[in-house]
Order: sequence, then structure tokens, then C-alpha cells
Amino acid sequence: MAEQLAPVCVVCSTTLEGPVGVLFHLFGIRRSGRNPNVCNRCDAHMQEGRIIEMSVLFADLASFTEMTHRLGAERSYQVVDSFFKMANGVLVKHDAFIDKYIGDAVMAIFNAPIRNTEHAAAAAAAAVDILEGIKTLRQELKIDLHARVGVASGYARVGRVGSEERKDYTAIGDVVNLASRLEGQAFPGEVLVDGTVYACIAEDYPQVPLESLSIRGFDEPIAAYRIIEEKQAQRPARATDEKDPTRSRQAVGLGAVLFAILGAPCAATTILGPLSVALGLGAAFGSLGPIMHTLDSTPVRIPLQIFAVLGAVINLYVIWYANRQRHKMAREASGALPELTRWERNKVRLVAGLSVFSLLAVAYEMYAHVVIEKMSLF
Repeated sequence: MAEQLAPVCVVCSTTLEGPVGVLFHLFGIRRSGRNPNVCNRCDAHMQEGRIIEMSVLFADLASFTEMTHRLGAERSYQVVDSFFKMANGVLVKHDAFIDKYIGDAVMAIFNAPIRNTEHAAAAAAAAVDILEGIKTLRQELKIDLHARVGVASGYARVGRVGSEERKDYTAIGDVVNLASRLEGQAFPGEVLVDGTVYACIAEDYPQVPLESLSIRGFDEPIAAYRIIEEKQAQRPARATDEKDPTRSRQAVGLGAVLFAILGAPCAATTILGPLSVALGLGAAFGSLGPIMHTLDSTPVRIPLQIFAVLGAVINLYVIWYANRQRHKMAREASGALPELTRWERNKVRLVAGLSVFSLLAVAYEMYAHVVIEKMSLF
């Protein structure tokens, strides 16, 4: 069955399908490859440079090296591809953001950029569902497959890393290292979670014994719990199902359309994009058109003034709308308003200045043609 996707970005509410979605696609706005329920603008910022609370999941195929030797490269590739497709579907369902694929392993983070107050429970549920998906793959591929999953919760810094030629977005911190180490110590068919994650799912998985594990790179023993494939509980439906974004379709507002077209590549941190600057310059030029005698005829002057007014009003509206969205996202995240860079602030001032200048220039031109000319007749 085909995967049902959200009609709008679950982070910034940009429309991702339908006629408006096609229009946005022409301006480079599309679904993210890391979670198709997020647009690629929100994919890009991922709360750049902030330290945030999150849950991290690592999952891989057990005995992959042995399997590759036994099955050969081509067959092993098919198995890994099937595993990644299954895991991707599970992770997207639980609002995960796929950070990367590493060999036969997948790393995913929860609570960035898609906010989820129950991110630990969502990560654990995704881990168990991956084990369930492995059962189906066994039957389809007729191979004795098993997966190992590690899940940890904590704080990490998100941002871009890499060279000038290529940068990628990732999370860096102890929680990432811990999740990776837990996955490495899980047995085939197990989910190994840390104490923080287990505290969120203890009611679903009671009487799981506590283990104290020595983890490489960590000075103190780590409290961990093993959720075994054959002993999974009947889990109740969680908040992920209740807030399924595919169940409701939001109306597309004028502000969302204008901002998606004129806004910057990042909806949450940058206010205006290059197209908005170009529109501001065009509006300013249109308002100055009547100064040039060759453009001061009525058939030319009126359209230029209409364009100047529309361009200025649109830009000022987009600035207002973007600021409102930034404040809304900050309130929902219970965090500080993302700071703009000096370049971004100067760009906003330039566009706002051009827009106000255009409106004043058109107002003066109308005054000159209507009031002053009438007074000259007396």
C-alpha cells in the first residue's frame, strides 16, 4: 500500500501537494528526502546551531558481513535496500528525521525539526516497529534476517558539518554516541534503550530488568533495558497516531503562498529571499518611472505605479507574515526567537526601505498629477 503523506509541511505548514504545491515546486520548494512530511526549507535549517533535547535511533542488520559473504554483493544490496525502505516508512510514520545511512545502518533523530514532546516514546515505538518489519522481510526475502536497534535520549547540537564543497546536517553529542553504542551491544532481535527512554515506555514494557552497561567513551556505567522481539507488549496507540497530519487538510492562506515564493530557503530563521529583494528593486524602479519623460505618458505611468504599489504592499505583508510565523514557532517550541544574521537584518531593512520609498514616491506622483496640476489651472 502506498505511503500516505501529509499535504502540508508539518513544521511550517507550506503546501506540498495540489496545484499550489506544483507552483511551489517551480520555486524549488519540495518534500524533504529525509522526511517527506517536511519541506526542504525546514530540512535545511533543522534548528541550525542550537542544542536541543532529542532522541536518537540507530538500527542495522545483524551479521551483515557474514550475510554479504554468503549471498554476494548483488543479493546483499537487494536485502539492504529492502531494509532501508521498510525502516524509512516506519521512521516517517513516527515523525523521525533520517539523519544518514551508514553501510547497513540507519540513524534517525526525533524532535528536530518536527517537534514532539513524546519523542522518546516515539523513538522506542519506531524501534519496535522496525523489528516487526523485519519479520515481514524474512518472509518476503526468504532469508533469516534480524535487526539490532539502539535508542537514547539527551541533548545534542544540530547543524551543518563538512567542507566548503559539501555540507550535511547532523546532530552531534553524547546522546548520538550513546545510541550508536547501545545498538552495537544489542543482540539480534532486540531494542536496547537507555534509562531515559525506558522511563517513558515502562508501562508498555513492565518488568524489563535493568542492566548496567560499560559503554566505551562513557566514564560511568549506563542504565539500559532490553526489549526483546518475542516478548513485545501490545502497545496502545500513541500520540503519533492521534496527530497524524495526513488526516486533515489545511486551507492555504495568502501569506503562506506569498512567503513560500518570496521567502528564503529557510522558513524559520531567515525572513526574505532574493526574489523579494528583486521585487523591491522593481517596485522602486516602477515608482520612479514617471520621472523619466519617456515613461510619463498615462498608458505607461499607471501600470508602473500599480506594479510599484503591489510590489511594495506584497513585500511589507511578507515581512509582517514572516515575523508572525517566527514568533509563533518560538512560542510553540517554548524557546527564544531565532536571531537573524547581520546580512539578513540588512536585507529586511533594504526591502522594507525600498517598499516604503515606492509607496511614498507613488503617493507624491499622484499628488503632483492630481492636486498640483489642478491648482495650476486656477
